[in-house]
Amino acid sequence: MAGSRSRSPGAPRNTVRIIAGEWRSRRLEFPERGTLRPTPDRVRETVFNWLAPYLPGAHCLDLFAGSGAFGFEALSRGAARAVLVERDAAAAAALRANAERLAAAGAEIVEADALSYLTGAAEPFDIVFLDPPYASGLLAPCLDRLAAGGWLAPTALVYIEVREGELPPLPAGWQLARSKTAGQVGYHLARIRPDEELS
Repeated sequence: MAGSRSRSPGAPRNTVRIIAGEWRSRRLEFPERGTLRPTPDRVRETVFNWLAPYLPGAHCLDLFAGSGAFGFEALSRGAARAVLVERDAAAAAALRANAERLAAAGAEIVEADALSYLTGAAEPFDIVFLDPPYASGLLAPCLDRLAAGGWLAPTALVYIEVREGELPPLPAGWQLARSKTAGQVGYHLARIRPDEELS
């Protein structure tokens, strides 16, 4: 999924727009990196429609922040806090610059590897975004570490983006609440308490 697919015709290279909320139509800049492939607008719009009832006041974790499209979109739509974890130094610097430009008080940029971050002191998040590089092999171990305890609020939701047909088994007790495909991309929303019905 190339970053160019999420740009509007004539949009500057290496930018992605915030779709709705306080910063609607504002653009996020990010460095040229082959591993940065911002999720297309139409996919993010669907995902945030799913999440709309749960965003106000939510604490969010974006483990492979990249362009920051998920974390900043969540804040734009009313999340109280978003921790954006990104290991690439240039991408992390761009995230900090975008946070400053938007005066995003709820944004916390962490320059770290996702798995290393998840070995630190755990804190509960309401919504987690997992969109690792497809060939990285990081999705399954991140799911395991999230499920190990302390990282997820009791009714947490976890967004997962993978190549179509490559969703790994979910941790015990989790359940898919939403699932769609767009081209070769599979995108899914899991809930950690199957007895909790989504709106």
